[in-house]
Amino acid sequence: MQLINTIKELDSLLKFMDKTKTVGLVPTMGALHMGHISLIEQSVKENDHTIVSIFVNPTQFNNKEDLAKYPNTLNADISLLKSVSDSLIVLTPTAKEIYSGEITSKSYDFNGLENVMEGAFREGHFNGVATIVEKLLSLTKPTRAYFGEKDFQQLQIIRKLVQLKNVPVEIIGCPIVRESNGLAMSSRNERLSKTQREDASFIYKTLKSAKEKFGTNSANSTIDWLKNEFLTRPEFKLEYIKISDEEQLLPVIEKKENSKYRAFIAVYMGDVRLIDNIAL
Repeated sequence: MQLINTIKELDSLLKFMDKTKTVGLVPTMGALHMGHISLIEQSVKENDHTIVSIFVNPTQFNNKEDLAKYPNTLNADISLLKSVSDSLIVLTPTAKEIYSGEITSKSYDFNGLENVMEGAFREGHFNGVATIVEKLLSLTKPTRAYFGEKDFQQLQIIRKLVQLKNVPVEIIGCPIVRESNGLAMSSRNERLSKTQREDASFIYKTLKSAKEKFGTNSANSTIDWLKNEFLTRPEFKLEYIKISDEEQLLPVIEKKENSKYRAFIAVYMGDVRLIDNIAL
Protein backbone atom coordinates (compact mmCIF):
# COMPACT_ATOMS: atom_id res chain seq x y z
CA MET A 1 0.00 0.00 0.00
CA GLN A 2 1.28 3.45 -0.89
CA LEU A 3 0.52 6.39 1.39
CA ILE A 4 0.61 9.78 -0.34
CA ASN A 5 0.21 13.13 1.43
CA THR A 6 0.96 15.66 -1.28
CA ILE A 7 -0.18 16.47 -4.80
CA LYS A 8 3.47 16.45 -5.90
CA GLU A 9 3.82 12.83 -4.76
CA LEU A 10 0.57 11.91 -6.51
CA ASP A 11 1.63 13.58 -9.76
CA SER A 12 4.94 11.74 -9.66
CA LEU A 13 3.21 8.41 -9.12
CA LEU A 14 0.68 8.93 -11.90
CA LYS A 15 3.37 10.14 -14.30
CA PHE A 16 5.07 6.77 -14.25
CA MET A 17 1.90 4.69 -14.20
CA ASP A 18 1.16 2.61 -17.31
CA LYS A 19 -1.41 4.66 -19.24
CA THR A 20 -3.11 1.50 -20.50
CA LYS A 21 -4.07 0.54 -16.94
CA THR A 22 -7.44 1.50 -15.43
CA VAL A 23 -7.70 3.56 -12.25
CA GLY A 24 -10.58 3.53 -9.76
CA LEU A 25 -11.15 6.38 -7.31
CA VAL A 26 -13.02 6.01 -4.01
CA PRO A 27 -13.32 9.42 -2.30
CA THR A 28 -13.97 9.22 1.46
CA MET A 29 -13.88 11.45 4.51
CA GLY A 30 -12.41 8.67 6.65
CA ALA A 31 -14.05 7.00 9.66
CA LEU A 32 -14.25 4.03 7.32
CA HIS A 33 -16.87 1.30 7.67
CA MET A 34 -18.04 -1.65 5.60
CA GLY A 35 -20.01 0.65 3.30
CA HIS A 36 -16.74 2.28 2.23
CA ILE A 37 -15.03 -1.11 2.04
CA SER A 38 -17.68 -2.38 -0.37
CA LEU A 39 -16.88 0.53 -2.73
CA ILE A 40 -13.15 -0.13 -2.47
CA GLU A 41 -13.56 -3.86 -3.07
CA GLN A 42 -15.63 -3.18 -6.18
CA SER A 43 -12.99 -0.77 -7.47
CA VAL A 44 -10.19 -3.27 -6.82
CA LYS A 45 -12.17 -5.91 -8.70
CA GLU A 46 -12.86 -3.65 -11.70
CA ASN A 47 -9.60 -1.69 -12.05
CA ASP A 48 -5.85 -2.21 -12.25
CA HIS A 49 -5.21 0.46 -9.61
CA THR A 50 -7.41 1.91 -6.87
CA ILE A 51 -6.91 5.28 -5.21
CA VAL A 52 -8.68 5.88 -1.90
CA SER A 53 -8.75 9.48 -0.72
CA ILE A 54 -9.24 10.30 2.95
CA PHE A 55 -10.04 13.97 3.35
CA VAL A 56 -12.58 15.66 5.61
CA ASN A 57 -13.67 18.43 3.27
CA PRO A 58 -14.43 21.60 5.27
CA THR A 59 -16.35 23.36 2.50
CA GLN A 60 -19.23 20.88 2.48
CA PHE A 61 -20.09 21.45 6.15
CA ASN A 62 -22.61 24.23 6.64
CA ASN A 63 -22.46 23.56 10.39
CA LYS A 64 -19.04 24.16 11.99
CA GLU A 65 -20.03 22.05 15.00
CA ASP A 66 -20.74 19.12 12.72
CA LEU A 67 -17.28 19.51 11.18
CA ALA A 68 -15.66 19.65 14.62
CA LYS A 69 -17.48 16.49 15.72
CA TYR A 70 -16.70 14.51 12.57
CA PRO A 71 -14.64 11.48 13.65
CA ASN A 72 -10.92 11.43 12.86
CA THR A 73 -9.73 7.82 12.78
CA LEU A 74 -6.88 7.91 10.27
CA ASN A 75 -4.69 5.25 11.90
CA ALA A 76 -7.59 2.82 12.21
CA ASP A 77 -8.64 3.62 8.64
CA ILE A 78 -5.19 2.80 7.28
CA SER A 79 -5.11 -0.48 9.21
CA LEU A 80 -8.50 -1.41 7.79
CA LEU A 81 -7.38 -0.54 4.24
CA LYS A 82 -4.31 -2.76 4.61
CA SER A 83 -6.63 -5.69 5.31
CA VAL A 84 -8.57 -5.03 2.10
CA SER A 85 -5.67 -4.86 -0.37
CA ASP A 86 -1.94 -4.27 -0.16
CA SER A 87 -1.96 -2.55 -3.56
CA LEU A 88 -4.10 0.46 -2.67
CA ILE A 89 -2.92 4.02 -3.20
CA VAL A 90 -4.14 6.06 -0.23
CA LEU A 91 -4.24 9.84 -0.59
CA THR A 92 -4.39 11.78 2.70
CA PRO A 93 -3.85 15.48 1.90
CA THR A 94 -4.37 18.47 4.17
CA ALA A 95 -6.92 21.17 3.40
CA LYS A 96 -4.05 23.56 2.64
CA GLU A 97 -2.65 21.07 0.14
CA ILE A 98 -5.99 20.57 -1.60
CA TYR A 99 -7.13 24.19 -1.72
CA SER A 100 -3.68 25.85 -1.99
CA GLY A 101 -5.13 29.19 -0.95
CA GLU A 102 -8.46 30.29 0.47
CA ILE A 103 -10.49 27.30 1.63
CA THR A 104 -13.71 28.04 -0.20
CA SER A 105 -16.04 26.28 -2.62
CA LYS A 106 -16.92 27.10 -6.19
CA SER A 107 -20.50 27.84 -7.20
CA TYR A 108 -22.36 25.42 -9.44
CA ASP A 109 -25.71 25.24 -11.20
CA PHE A 110 -27.06 21.69 -11.35
CA ASN A 111 -30.43 22.66 -12.79
CA GLY A 112 -32.20 22.46 -9.43
CA LEU A 113 -30.79 19.12 -8.26
CA GLU A 114 -28.84 20.99 -5.58
CA ASN A 115 -31.83 22.88 -4.14
CA VAL A 116 -34.10 20.06 -2.97
CA MET A 117 -33.89 17.75 0.05
CA GLU A 118 -30.32 18.00 1.42
CA GLY A 119 -29.76 21.24 -0.48
CA ALA A 120 -32.80 22.85 1.14
CA PHE A 121 -31.49 22.15 4.64
CA ARG A 122 -27.71 22.36 4.15
CA GLU A 123 -26.90 25.64 2.45
CA GLY A 124 -23.83 25.44 0.25
CA HIS A 125 -23.35 21.73 0.92
CA PHE A 126 -23.38 20.58 -2.69
CA ASN A 127 -21.13 23.41 -3.83
CA GLY A 128 -18.60 22.03 -1.34
CA VAL A 129 -19.14 18.43 -2.46
CA ALA A 130 -18.83 19.31 -6.16
CA THR A 131 -15.72 21.42 -5.51
CA ILE A 132 -13.81 18.62 -3.80
CA VAL A 133 -14.99 15.93 -6.22
CA GLU A 134 -13.99 18.04 -9.22
CA LYS A 135 -10.57 18.61 -7.62
CA LEU A 136 -10.06 14.92 -6.86
CA LEU A 137 -11.12 13.85 -10.34
CA SER A 138 -8.73 16.40 -11.84
CA LEU A 139 -5.85 15.25 -9.62
CA THR A 140 -6.30 11.48 -9.98
CA LYS A 141 -7.76 11.24 -13.52
CA PRO A 142 -9.56 7.97 -12.80
CA THR A 143 -11.26 5.67 -15.26
CA ARG A 144 -14.09 5.11 -12.77
CA ALA A 145 -15.16 6.74 -9.49
CA TYR A 146 -17.31 5.01 -6.88
CA PHE A 147 -20.03 6.51 -4.68
CA GLY A 148 -22.65 4.94 -2.42
CA GLU A 149 -26.38 5.20 -3.05
CA LYS A 150 -27.02 6.18 0.58
CA ASP A 151 -26.14 9.69 -0.56
CA PHE A 152 -28.27 9.30 -3.68
CA GLN A 153 -28.76 13.02 -4.25
CA GLN A 154 -25.00 13.50 -4.07
CA LEU A 155 -24.54 10.68 -6.58
CA GLN A 156 -26.90 12.32 -9.07
CA ILE A 157 -25.20 15.69 -8.62
CA ILE A 158 -21.78 14.15 -9.26
CA ARG A 159 -23.14 12.53 -12.43
CA LYS A 160 -24.38 15.95 -13.48
CA LEU A 161 -21.02 17.51 -12.58
CA VAL A 162 -19.00 15.23 -14.85
CA GLN A 163 -21.51 15.83 -17.63
CA LEU A 164 -21.29 19.63 -17.27
CA LYS A 165 -17.49 19.64 -17.00
CA ASN A 166 -16.96 16.95 -19.65
CA VAL A 167 -14.85 14.86 -17.27
CA PRO A 168 -13.91 11.52 -18.92
CA VAL A 169 -14.83 9.26 -16.00
CA GLU A 170 -17.50 6.64 -15.38
CA ILE A 171 -19.44 7.31 -12.17
CA ILE A 172 -20.43 4.06 -10.45
CA GLY A 173 -23.29 4.05 -7.94
CA CYS A 174 -23.04 1.22 -5.38
CA PRO A 175 -25.84 -0.26 -3.24
CA ILE A 176 -26.42 0.88 0.35
CA VAL A 177 -24.66 -1.33 2.90
CA ARG A 178 -26.62 -1.80 6.11
CA GLU A 179 -25.96 -2.91 9.65
CA SER A 180 -27.56 -6.16 10.78
CA ASN A 181 -30.66 -4.28 11.99
CA GLY A 182 -31.10 -2.44 8.68
CA LEU A 183 -29.59 0.92 9.67
CA ALA A 184 -27.69 2.39 6.71
CA MET A 185 -23.98 2.38 7.50
CA SER A 186 -22.58 5.83 8.15
CA SER A 187 -19.61 7.32 9.97
CA ARG A 188 -22.14 9.30 11.99
CA ASN A 189 -23.56 6.08 13.47
CA GLU A 190 -20.54 6.01 15.80
CA ARG A 191 -22.02 9.00 17.62
CA LEU A 192 -25.22 7.09 18.49
CA SER A 193 -25.62 5.36 21.83
CA LYS A 194 -26.24 1.61 21.82
CA THR A 195 -29.96 2.19 22.44
CA GLN A 196 -30.20 4.86 19.73
CA ARG A 197 -28.45 2.58 17.28
CA GLU A 198 -30.97 -0.17 17.95
CA ASP A 199 -33.93 2.23 17.76
CA ALA A 200 -32.65 3.65 14.47
CA SER A 201 -33.54 0.36 12.77
CA PHE A 202 -37.06 1.84 12.66
CA ILE A 203 -35.99 4.08 9.75
CA TYR A 204 -35.33 1.28 7.27
CA LYS A 205 -38.16 -0.88 8.58
CA THR A 206 -40.60 1.98 7.92
CA LEU A 207 -39.13 2.72 4.49
CA LYS A 208 -39.66 -0.93 3.50
CA SER A 209 -43.30 -0.71 4.56
CA ALA A 210 -43.64 2.53 2.57
CA LYS A 211 -42.33 0.72 -0.50
CA GLU A 212 -45.17 -1.79 -0.21
CA LYS A 213 -47.75 0.96 0.27
CA PHE A 214 -46.46 2.92 -2.70
CA GLY A 215 -47.34 -0.02 -4.95
CA THR A 216 -51.07 0.59 -4.44
CA ASN A 217 -51.22 4.13 -3.04
CA SER A 218 -50.35 7.62 -4.23
CA ALA A 219 -47.10 9.35 -3.33
CA ASN A 220 -48.91 11.85 -1.08
CA SER A 221 -50.78 9.22 0.89
CA THR A 222 -47.54 7.22 1.30
CA ILE A 223 -45.75 10.32 2.58
CA ASP A 224 -48.60 11.07 4.99
CA TRP A 225 -48.40 7.53 6.31
CA LEU A 226 -44.63 7.82 6.78
CA LYS A 227 -44.95 11.12 8.65
CA ASN A 228 -47.58 9.67 10.96
CA GLU A 229 -45.37 6.68 11.73
CA PHE A 230 -42.55 8.96 12.86
CA LEU A 231 -44.94 11.07 14.92
CA THR A 232 -45.45 7.98 17.09
CA ARG A 233 -41.71 7.84 17.82
CA PRO A 234 -40.62 10.89 19.84
CA GLU A 235 -36.98 9.81 19.82
CA PHE A 236 -36.88 10.96 16.19
CA LYS A 237 -37.05 14.54 14.97
CA LEU A 238 -38.16 14.39 11.35
CA GLU A 239 -36.52 16.89 8.99
CA TYR A 240 -38.01 15.75 5.69
CA ILE A 241 -39.63 12.88 3.83
CA LYS A 242 -39.83 13.05 0.05
CA ILE A 243 -40.84 10.74 -2.76
CA SER A 244 -39.11 11.85 -5.95
CA ASP A 245 -38.15 10.58 -9.38
CA GLU A 246 -34.59 9.31 -9.59
CA GLU A 247 -33.45 11.47 -12.49
CA GLN A 248 -34.52 15.02 -11.59
CA LEU A 249 -35.29 14.39 -7.89
CA LEU A 250 -38.58 16.22 -8.35
CA PRO A 251 -41.49 15.41 -6.01
CA VAL A 252 -43.91 12.89 -7.50
CA ILE A 253 -47.26 14.42 -8.35
CA GLU A 254 -48.63 11.45 -10.23
CA LYS A 255 -46.98 8.05 -10.75
CA LYS A 256 -46.03 7.31 -14.36
CA GLU A 257 -45.16 4.03 -16.04
CA ASN A 258 -41.48 3.37 -16.77
CA SER A 259 -40.38 5.97 -14.22
CA LYS A 260 -38.14 5.16 -11.26
CA TYR A 261 -38.94 6.61 -7.83
CA ARG A 262 -37.28 6.74 -4.43
CA ALA A 263 -38.34 7.66 -0.94
CA PHE A 264 -35.86 9.91 0.90
CA ILE A 265 -35.72 10.70 4.60
CA ALA A 266 -33.64 12.79 6.99
CA VAL A 267 -34.14 12.54 10.76
CA TYR A 268 -32.33 13.48 13.93
CA MET A 269 -31.68 11.19 16.86
CA GLY A 270 -30.47 13.55 19.53
CA ASP A 271 -27.92 15.71 17.70
CA VAL A 272 -27.04 13.05 15.13
CA ARG A 273 -28.52 13.54 11.68
CA LEU A 274 -29.32 10.35 9.74
CA ILE A 275 -30.35 10.01 6.10
CA ASP A 276 -31.62 7.02 4.14
CA ASN A 277 -33.51 6.18 0.98
CA ILE A 278 -35.13 3.26 -0.77
CA ALA A 279 -35.94 2.49 -4.40
CA LEU A 280 -39.70 2.24 -4.88
